[in-house]
Amino acid sequence: MADLHVWVGLIAGWLLFAIFITGAICFYREEVSQWLRPEIPARPAYLDNTSMSERALASLTRLAPTSSQWQIWLPTDRSNVVEVAWQAREGRDRALLDPTTGQPLHPRDTQAGDFFYYFHFSLHYLPRLLGRWIVGLCAMLGLLAIVTGVIVHKRIFRDFFTFRWGKGQRSWLDAHNALSVCGLPFHAMILYTGLVTLMFTYMPWGKDLAYPAQRNAAELREVMTVTTTPMPASEPRTGPIEIAPMIQEAARLWTDKEVHRIIVSNPGTSNAQVIISRGDNQRASVTPDYLVFDHASGSLLEHKKNVGAASRTWAVFYALHVGRFADGFARLLYFVLSLTGAAMVATGMVLWTVKRGQKHKSTPSLGLRCVKKANVAAMAGLLIAVPAFFITNRVLATDLPHRGDWEIHIFFLVWSLAVLHASTRRPSRAWTEQFLLAALLFASIPFVNAFMTSRGFLKSVAHHDWLFTAFDGAFIVLALVLCLTARRMWPRS
Repeated sequence: MADLHVWVGLIAGWLLFAIFITGAICFYREEVSQWLRPEIPARPAYLDNTSMSERALASLTRLAPTSSQWQIWLPTDRSNVVEVAWQAREGRDRALLDPTTGQPLHPRDTQAGDFFYYFHFSLHYLPRLLGRWIVGLCAMLGLLAIVTGVIVHKRIFRDFFTFRWGKGQRSWLDAHNALSVCGLPFHAMILYTGLVTLMFTYMPWGKDLAYPAQRNAAELREVMTVTTTPMPASEPRTGPIEIAPMIQEAARLWTDKEVHRIIVSNPGTSNAQVIISRGDNQRASVTPDYLVFDHASGSLLEHKKNVGAASRTWAVFYALHVGRFADGFARLLYFVLSLTGAAMVATGMVLWTVKRGQKHKSTPSLGLRCVKKANVAAMAGLLIAVPAFFITNRVLATDLPHRGDWEIHIFFLVWSLAVLHASTRRPSRAWTEQFLLAALLFASIPFVNAFMTSRGFLKSVAHHDWLFTAFDGAFIVLALVLCLTARRMWPRS
């Protein structure tokens, strides 16, 4: 069990660290997207779903009058834009709307929080299916490492209350034990539910048996997402969509009154249908719950909310993984425990090198030297690339073609330079230098933001723009933590 624990951790450790770090960022995906688009003001608190929906429908009438389908995503307490999409000849087009006016917004081109979200389970540059398989394999090995770790450390809970500073291998083991125990339930839950969310990718045979190939996709969408039955368009009719009574009916049926998505099929025709979908930010499930209305009469045609027990179980596991239901404190807890997961992996990887370094002090093996350098490149290098991404968002010209792609290219370029630096320096010095650089980059973000935009720290406080204020504070805290870490990694010689 000890050998199994060591080797599964060593095989998956570097990617698991990146998965935990980007997963932690994903819990603030909407907030990160707001910060990365400073041109968009915060959403006023007085806006209601009805007024925003009416403005969005009016804008879609102008933007896509001949489209066969409109979709609207209303903002929540954590987002500040109305997102719309419509079916076009070349595919699907999207736009961001101001919730107060309904006019199209033109912020800087950025993939915002979506980059970290998709990198978390697809690894970005890799083919989507291959990336998800690799992430799934790492999650499985991570679960195996947790189980074997509990078996190996017979005194794991007692050792949790013991920490010895400056004792080399003993100190790293104490840190690894403490970080493992404090987040053990969360780490097991997040890894297992991560596998469940993509279970049909990893284990499709039960799905293929239950749903024959000819109706597989339709059946799965029926139990997991909002579905619509395409209807032939009829002759156009005049008059806008009366959305207010439909939203009022949704508010009557749903206690949380959370309307998240509106879908209009065949808009502008007499057989148009309107679907109003409930959000999942206030419920620990992602089961489809939506209402289907007839456009012409405004009558409720169907209330879709019942799915099978297996689908409901899957939806609860999915909701536990993404944590959309969490309030402010629970989301912070998700974030901190994800960081402890990354720290657990990091201390385990360093412990492996320290333990073997003591056995081979005179002539360290090639494998040990490679793992030491890879630890620096994979972990400290990522902590340099993340603040570099945020700084790049501010310093790149807003009219640069393919600007959003260049933000991502620079993220990986900086990470590659960190890999090159780690390969040419002694690991003890590379740790310190890269942690100090990461701390410097995190600490500089608030100043770069204040210089490049009109939403600096003092102005944010004066205008009660608490999101930007919180981000500045978080960047400074992370910089201090990295400084302290660099101090602990400073070579004694």
